[in-house]
Amino acid sequence: MTDLPGGEAFRRVLDPADNATGGGAASAIAGAMAAALLAMTARLSVGRGLSRPDAFYLAVAAEAENLSRQLLMGADDDARAFDAVSAAYRLPRESPVQRQERSLAIQTALEHATRIPLANAERCQRVLDLCHELNDCCNPNTISDLECAMLLAQAGLQGCLSNVEVNLRSIKDDVVHEELARRADQLRAGNWTSDVSCRE
Repeated sequence: MTDLPGGEAFRRVLDPADNATGGGAASAIAGAMAAALLAMTARLSVGRGLSRPDAFYLAVAAEAENLSRQLLMGADDDARAFDAVSAAYRLPRESPVQRQERSLAIQTALEHATRIPLANAERCQRVLDLCHELNDCCNPNTISDLECAMLLAQAGLQGCLSNVEVNLRSIKDDVVHEELARRADQLRAGNWTSDVSCRE
């Protein structure tokens, strides 16, 4: 597992003794699983004479596979970003110069640790969008798989946004804060329904 993108984060998330890798990485992994299920559903809809051409299902499958890889890598990125925040907080602060350098390092690390789950949330939203595109026109034998994909993508999206919200509280740059908060609000306003009805 650790030789795959996201494999290290997955191992750390499952390690009960690891107190560093948490919700952000787990949410990205949930999104990656959702994308993989979506890709499977699309592939199993090819060649069945459904309402959409096979090229549509193949394109969905290809994009979903890419999103799954990106989200797995995003899980590793999230774990590393949290490690960087922890390292910044451990920097020395005996002198005024050290305190200034530490404060800058913390803010830089926090911004990065907020952008990572936000990017993963946007990927999860795209997985949800593709799930909705496939709804009503997929292989009816894959209804439960598509519904699981939607539920996992929703969990990934909401989990990543929760991580963003927590980190935003500590970001002092008003311009950066406003940008990231606006992008997060746009995602919160999205459609998170998980109703599935493949009835071709």
